[in-house]
Amino acid sequence: MARLREQLQRVRSGLADESGAATAEYAIATMAAVGFAGLLVVIMRSDEVRGILTDLVRRALTVNG
Repeated sequence: MARLREQLQRVRSGLADESGAATAEYAIATMAAVGFAGLLVVIMRSDEVRGILTDLVRRALTVNG
């Protein structure tokens, strides 16, 4: 019976082992960031968005006397 308890304890400790969990979380966060960056690149390539941003910068740099 003691041997069975030892084996069950080893199985439980193996299942509860979270080593590598932080690495997996970083990998998921990195993939989400890459996806978001890709979406921003697609949006920024749009002529309409580029025009809006160019106009915004031009107005910000223009001095109205």
